[in-house]
Amino acid sequence: MSFVSKKKLEPFDWVNYSLLALISFVCVFPFLYVFSVSFTDPQVYVPLKFYVFPEKWSLSAYKYILSTNSFANALKSTVFITTIGTVMNVIVSFSLAYALTKKTMPGRGIMMGAVIFTLVFSAGIVPNYLLIKELGLLNSYWALIWPALTNAWSLIVIKSFLESLPSELEDSAKIDGCSDLGVFLRIVIPLSMPAIAAFTLFFAVAHWNTYFNALIYISDSKKWTLQVLVKTLVIDSDSNGVGQAGSGGDDRMVPQETIRMASIMLSMAPILVIYPFLQKHFAKGVMLGSVKG
Repeated sequence: MSFVSKKKLEPFDWVNYSLLALISFVCVFPFLYVFSVSFTDPQVYVPLKFYVFPEKWSLSAYKYILSTNSFANALKSTVFITTIGTVMNVIVSFSLAYALTKKTMPGRGIMMGAVIFTLVFSAGIVPNYLLIKELGLLNSYWALIWPALTNAWSLIVIKSFLESLPSELEDSAKIDGCSDLGVFLRIVIPLSMPAIAAFTLFFAVAHWNTYFNALIYISDSKKWTLQVLVKTLVIDSDSNGVGQAGSGGDDRMVPQETIRMASIMLSMAPILVIYPFLQKHFAKGVMLGSVKG
C-alpha cells in the first residue's frame, strides 16, 4: 500500500513546466547542432542544413584536428595554464583568507579594505596591459597566471567559510604544541575539503576558458589557448588556424564547418566530463559557511 499522495497538476504548474521545457530546448538546441555537425561524415555534409543526428557518423573532423600541431600546442598551453594556475589559486586564496580571519594580524583592516576596494574598482585594460609589459610577461603563460592568483569575491567567500569552522579545534591543537602553520595544514585544510573542491572547479573553469587575456597578452600563435584557437576557427574569415600546421591538403577533404564544430566540442569536453564528478562537492562547498549559527 502506497502512502505517497499524487498531487494533481494545476494550470499554473503546466505553464511553468512548459516554459522550463522550452528554455531547456533553446539551451540544448545549439549544442545538439554542434554535436551533430562535428560527427557528420564529410561526404554527406550539406552546408546550412540542421542535423538532429548525423546522417552518417564519422570521426574525420576530430582525427584531422587532433593530428595538427596547432591544436596540440593550444591544448598543451591550456592544460599548463589550468593546472598550474588552479593549484596556485587554491594555495594563495586559502592562505590569504585564513590570515584575514585572524583579528590579531597586523594590518588586517588595511588588507581587507584593499580586497573590498578591488571588488568595486579595477585598473582597466590599458593599465593592466602596461603592467604586464613592464614586468616582461608578454607572450608568457605567466601573464595569464600571476595577475589572476586570487580575486576579491573568492577571498570573501573563503574567509566567511573559514570563520564558520569551530575555533576550539585550533585552540586545542595549539595547546598540544601545534604551530600556526601546523594548525592550518593539519586542521583547517582537512576541514575545508568541500570548499577546496568547489573553488578548484571555479578556478579550473576560469583558466580553461581564458580568452580575452590570452588574446591581448599572447601574440605568438604557438602559445595560443584553446579558446583563442577556437575563436580563430569559428569567427575569423581566415579559418585555417588549425590547418596551417596540418597535414598537407587534408583540410580540403574535411569541410571547415565540421572542423569548427569539432574544435568547439573538444574545447568543452574536459569540463563537461569533470563537472558531474565534482557537482556534489561543488554544491556543498558553495553552501558551507553561507549561514552561521
